[in-house]
Amino acid sequence: MEIVSVLAQPLTRRYQHLNWIIRSIAYCMVAFTFLYLINNYLNVWRDWPGVANYFFSSNDQTEASSILAWLQLLSYVVIFPVVVYRMITTPDRRMIEDSNRLSSWSEYVIRAAFWSIVVIGLMDGLISWMRVEDLLTVVFGDELGTNLGKATFRGTYVHYPLIVISAVLAYRFKTISVSWLALLVVFSEAWIVVARFIFSYEQTLMGDLVRFWYAGLFLFSAAFTLREEGHVRVDVLYAQRSVRYKAIVNTVGVFLLAYPLCWIILSLGLWEKNSILNSPLLNFEISQSSYGLFIKYIMAAFLVVFAVSMLLQFSSYLLKHVAILTGEVEASDEQHDEVVG
Repeated sequence: MEIVSVLAQPLTRRYQHLNWIIRSIAYCMVAFTFLYLINNYLNVWRDWPGVANYFFSSNDQTEASSILAWLQLLSYVVIFPVVVYRMITTPDRRMIEDSNRLSSWSEYVIRAAFWSIVVIGLMDGLISWMRVEDLLTVVFGDELGTNLGKATFRGTYVHYPLIVISAVLAYRFKTISVSWLALLVVFSEAWIVVARFIFSYEQTLMGDLVRFWYAGLFLFSAAFTLREEGHVRVDVLYAQRSVRYKAIVNTVGVFLLAYPLCWIILSLGLWEKNSILNSPLLNFEISQSSYGLFIKYIMAAFLVVFAVSMLLQFSSYLLKHVAILTGEVEASDEQHDEVVG
């Protein structure tokens, strides 16, 4: 994306106040989100008591549980003044700079997610095919071959290491592979057609792989498309209006629509162990159909990745449009959508 024009905005007191307030809002939202995910992991996978137990603790609660609940509560209380202090002590940093930084974080999350589902899809597809053809014990031996047929073992010792490797690949290779995954979806669908109608061969895992990749393509590319201004807008009240009007609409929209959407997904999906996203992840849920891929539980995490990447991009969006409103960034009506700093 091209830089249109970043003005030498004078550091007036009014500008500095608005600068640290908006940057504080954006970064507090991001910090709170990641802290919420960390605490969710501690609650669900490490059996920490959670913040709610600090307020609604029972009489039989141990002292250790009370301390853990207090620490979780303290983490939420402390994060806000820490972020605000950081913003106040960096008054010279432009909002458009932080907008780019948050956008790059969103891109990394998307890249890591794309790499993960590509390598997991290919590896799990191979293992599942070997299971269908009774080749697991032949190739890996009785014990390992049997364990690879169990969802818990495959998720822990195959999928999770591949996610770590994907995170490294995402850091090394900066290109977002949206088109690659779209091409893989086409190839996997073509493979089903050829195998079914030419070779009369079809397995459940083939359809599972298409759904796995297509769901990832749809949900992960949303934040990237927002960054590239690629979403289709059908309206008569926005497209022909001024840059300032668009910036106001987008700023208000982030607070009224964007942030609430992301937090509805995260709060409803991760509120407790039996929530609709935590439960399949915790239990390594797989498809009910026999001999399919063991990746259904990962698809529950797609919505978490979607919410986090969109929240990062919406925070970047907020900073970018407030930068336009304050005169930090200048753009013509035709160039408005290219302002990314």
